[in-house]
Amino acid sequence: MSRLAIVAALEREVRPLLKHWQVRKRAHAGREFRFYESREAVVVCGGIGPEAARRAAEAVIVLYSPDVLYSVGYAGALDPTLKVADVLTPAHVINGSDGSRVDVSKGQGTLLSLNAVASVAQKSRLRESYGAQAIDMEASAVARAAEARGVGFRAIKVISDEFNFELPMDGRFVDAEGRFHQGRFALHVLVRPWLWLPLVHLASNSAHATRALCSELRDILAEATPAASSAQIQQR
Repeated sequence: MSRLAIVAALEREVRPLLKHWQVRKRAHAGREFRFYESREAVVVCGGIGPEAARRAAEAVIVLYSPDVLYSVGYAGALDPTLKVADVLTPAHVINGSDGSRVDVSKGQGTLLSLNAVASVAQKSRLRESYGAQAIDMEASAVARAAEARGVGFRAIKVISDEFNFELPMDGRFVDAEGRFHQGRFALHVLVRPWLWLPLVHLASNSAHATRALCSELRDILAEATPAASSAQIQQR
């Protein structure tokens, strides 16, 4: 059992946090998941998109019985004042597919979950329609899984692309399991040199965002597990 469980989409979003954690593979509902375990917390990286997030959330709830489930990872800014590496702990998570929302007891602002990559033009419309400050793809699905099983829910998102940044990728390179096919994407980019510079900027922004997110998570783990060794909750 772990008091706290964390669901991310991709390992690279939280890799610095997991440097000294134990890795364990466990199966649930016919799928195998890789879990990263510390003394009182567990992390699972379920893949991109709401279905992958839902499956990972349900697996970690059933297998580890956490008190609180966190949805963490990258988000795009809908608020033009937000910058790369700004961390959000939203009070409201809206499902863009049906308009439903989950209210979080602690937090500030609104996060919109949408199963698509939003262009700059779409970001403007979404901000006006939902009053959200940021957009992701997974938090609403994790929130629903937590609610269905009576588990507490929180979201921590970090800005990896600012309001005016046009992402140089879309959902064509993500399969039904939520896996990003980097090889196919690399071939796509190879013959499109206008994408090279935006990808360099995105890689730099993502690395900055990862450091900020992991710093926030270490603080949360330190508060939640005061008796744990600092080696388990801090990057060496």
